[in-house]
Amino acid sequence: MNANTPPNRCRIVLIAPPTVEAARVEAALAGGDVASLILPDEGVDAASFQAFAEKVAAKAQEAGVAVVVAGDTRVAGRIHADGIHVEGGKEELAEAIERHQGRMMVGTGGAKTRDDALELGEERPDYIFFGRFGYDTKPEPHPRNLSLGEWWAEMIEIPCIVMAGSDIASVEAVAATGAEFVALSAAVFGDGVDPREAVAAANALLDEVAPRFGEE
Repeated sequence: MNANTPPNRCRIVLIAPPTVEAARVEAALAGGDVASLILPDEGVDAASFQAFAEKVAAKAQEAGVAVVVAGDTRVAGRIHADGIHVEGGKEELAEAIERHQGRMMVGTGGAKTRDDALELGEERPDYIFFGRFGYDTKPEPHPRNLSLGEWWAEMIEIPCIVMAGSDIASVEAVAATGAEFVALSAAVFGDGVDPREAVAAANALLDEVAPRFGEE
């Protein structure tokens, strides 16, 4: 979390795959409020992923942003990440929670239905993510993710993250669901995008349109 008091509305979670230059991640972090940074390994070799994660994690944590590693718990431990992200299903989530929760956050994703989400929720992860890494290729969020996020935010206390689209304006649709967090990746790190300006624009839009939590 940032040193300043975090805004009482939907906040940004950045998803930065290892194909993104570390300097672009640092620029994004300078664009304004960011709650956390998720680093998916996307199938790269462990050494390359760890080198990337080490570079960006230090800068993020200096900025007060929580760092979550997806796909490699060993790398998460080595870089002193704040959390891990697990998508292997209920059994893998339960094992990760037993081994790691208490020392770091354990989040999950991969749910395609309400039943899937409730099953994962039974394990009490620190958050649930609706979306898929690397699939934010259209300007708007996937309707299923919006629907699941809205239902979850209304019914369940565990925070949720909903994947936005490749257009910064899509944060408005996510915020309208009541989700605590909106995930941005292509909208910030896509070709020709200035990451710092993109995060600043997203925060400005959320300041303007996002519902305030706890307010009618």
